Amino acid sequence: MGRRDISATVMAVGVVRPMVGAEVKVGSRVSGVVTHLRANIGDHVQAGEVIAEIDDAEFRARLAQNEASLARARAEAELARLSLERLGTMAEREFVSRQQVDAAESALQVSLAQERLAAANLESARIQLSYTRITAPIGGVVASVATQEGETVAASFAAPTFVNIIDLDRLEVQAFVDETDIGRIKEGQVAWFSVDSYSAEEFEGEVTAIFPKAVIQDNVVNYVVTIRITDRKGRTLRPEMTAAVTIILEPRADILAVPVSAVARERSERYVMVMENGSPARRTVRVGWTQGGWTEITDGLAEGERILLPQR
Repeated sequence: MGRRDISATVMAVGVVRPMVGAEVKVGSRVSGVVTHLRANIGDHVQAGEVIAEIDDAEFRARLAQNEASLARARAEAELARLSLERLGTMAEREFVSRQQVDAAESALQVSLAQERLAAANLESARIQLSYTRITAPIGGVVASVATQEGETVAASFAAPTFVNIIDLDRLEVQAFVDETDIGRIKEGQVAWFSVDSYSAEEFEGEVTAIFPKAVIQDNVVNYVVTIRITDRKGRTLRPEMTAAVTIILEPRADILAVPVSAVARERSERYVMVMENGSPARRTVRVGWTQGGWTEITDGLAEGERILLPQR
């Protein structure tokens, strides 16, 4: 018997999952033939890196056509402006009517509107051309590739997926905690977990969220608890790894504890055997938390008393 630091724990099974935004499906916004595919499964890519290219000949032709349309619209607007200036000078000398000047002003406004429309069409063509170069929106590892060079992709309401990218530095553990324990779980609690790939390692984490909706399977009610990974021990974790999770509840420091084997139970009463006046005696006790083979004694024993352990 002695003083120890002890804390209660909650055990759960969990799964390593990507955090929100850490897994991205990259697709094409335009239709065409895949001319270059620069990503293979397992490749590390940086955000903004080109991973595929679509044949851009048609899009460059549209760009050139819209550039010409904008140049023509600007020329027409300039011509309408000069015409209005000349008519304005002539109107001052009463060589033309005010009605003619008004018509020239209207023609200039139409020309300016056409110029703005041509500029917008040109910008749209540039954007469409940029879509032929498909870049990685995040840095990470290529998890899957769903196309090949030479294939034709058809972009509709849902962009066809080219590759799946996962940021392995932004993973978390989703632990399934039994409904009997969920009331003791709070954000900020420390958690430890292990995975089969590194069975000798214990990774550290922190509880960051508790899902409000239960997960019911085989009539068992569990709640998902999200754990942010704070220490990877230099190891590479991967999505869908099974994790054995231990969540640490509020620790209690310097408490009176005895070995678990010293505590016996008879009906609802717990007791230990102690030495009183040189003879064994039964002492009723109240217990608290249990951890690591030790049980907290909250009442019934005093520090320094000698207890008896059952013989094996």
